[in-house]
Amino acid sequence: MTDLDQTTTRRDITDALLTALERRHEVLDAIVDADNRAAAVDAISDLLGKSKLGAEAVLGMSFYQLTKDQRRRNQAELDDLNSALTFTLAERPASSGDTLDLRPFSPDADADLFAERTSEQGSAGDGSGKPAGALDDEMAAASNRVDDEEAVWLVATEGNAKIGLVMGELNGGEVDVRIWIRPDRRKQGFGMAALRRSRAEMAALFPGVPMVVRAPGAGA
Repeated sequence: MTDLDQTTTRRDITDALLTALERRHEVLDAIVDADNRAAAVDAISDLLGKSKLGAEAVLGMSFYQLTKDQRRRNQAELDDLNSALTFTLAERPASSGDTLDLRPFSPDADADLFAERTSEQGSAGDGSGKPAGALDDEMAAASNRVDDEEAVWLVATEGNAKIGLVMGELNGGEVDVRIWIRPDRRKQGFGMAALRRSRAEMAALFPGVPMVVRAPGAGA
């Protein structure tokens, strides 16, 4: 997890906890009325307008966190986290990751997306930094690397819309991860959401291999 990712995640959680304490009676009613844990998380998230990550933290609160001392500590932490970040969840709502999904790249269905990325960046898809070759050759080579478990290419989606690409390549004992978000969907938090979502995918395919984000600015 990158430092920015850790800071953003911690702020989402701390902000949700503080808001939940301010509206604790409503939160308790929402939990009591929920049929199960998943429903409780959804209810808290909707009630407070916070991410599901924050709602999970609210549901897992311990009683000691209700004390005035702990609330002061949480507020101080939130102030520090806010000073470390230049955007809020309201400004970049997609950064929570609640609306974004990842699926495997398909050379047939996603050729348009890869073509758009290549046209903008002009580099090969393998992360080498070399000029891009013919699109069909690039995608065929990527498919071979994926089959050989040397790479994973994922498409970031929101509903039916394709948002961007997450490309992980095994290189010298590390996984080079590159995130590309379509220009019209940048500055909304999709890059951060894609990074959060992709960690589990990379860890499953490359267990124990460090993940290095080579282009975190691409929409993050």
